[in-house]
Amino acid sequence: MTERLPIFPLDAVLYPGLVFPLQVFEERYRRLVADLVALPEGQPQRFGVLAIKDGREVAPVTESDKPAGPLDGLGTPTGDPLEALYHIGCVADVASVTPHTDGRYELLVTGTTRFRLSAVDTSGPYLIGDCEPLEEQDGSGAGVLAGGVERAFRAYQKRLAGARQASLAGEQELPDDPQVLSYLVAAAAVLEVPVKQKLLACPDTASRLSTELELLRKETALINWLPSVPAVELTRQPFSPN
Repeated sequence: MTERLPIFPLDAVLYPGLVFPLQVFEERYRRLVADLVALPEGQPQRFGVLAIKDGREVAPVTESDKPAGPLDGLGTPTGDPLEALYHIGCVADVASVTPHTDGRYELLVTGTTRFRLSAVDTSGPYLIGDCEPLEEQDGSGAGVLAGGVERAFRAYQKRLAGARQASLAGEQELPDDPQVLSYLVAAAAVLEVPVKQKLLACPDTASRLSTELELLRKETALINWLPSVPAVELTRQPFSPN
């Protein structure tokens, strides 16, 4: 059943179960948040998050600095949003909203369910999308693959910590549920947005775990040859001002 949701484009990927902090600067998305806050009590405050295909760091610029192309200077898709955005995203439920005197908001949201974008209404101050929920299937062999991904992820963590001359503060508890594990690994691994989007879009848990197993082995081997690695904390959640 299709649901109409406000759309929040990001240069990051939101996954089901992921807790995600956002700072909202740009006027149209401040309006989006204000409209959610104004909803009657008991009505869910939620919106759809979609990754921008040509993702870039979101930062305000002057009019003369704005580049030509599918994004404006604030990371907002221009032209045809269906061309500028990936079509599979994740619904974000708002857990908390903190307004500031300068008009910006701090949000804490939780990813819930995946959806496929089928159409976009551009007539209002922000995008409204027709979002078709995507049910998650286990796929064949998800349980067995989960064990391999857990071992590969722990090896990846150790190699990454070693490359940074850092130590892991004890061994993390990893979820037993293959689906939850697949999304946790996708969120925690240091990967480019297109790769993270590919993981979100996998048709089932087994496919995601299989892809992650290959990626983790490749990334772990690569770390051994690199003199340094990106300065991104492995378990830090993405932070995307918009």
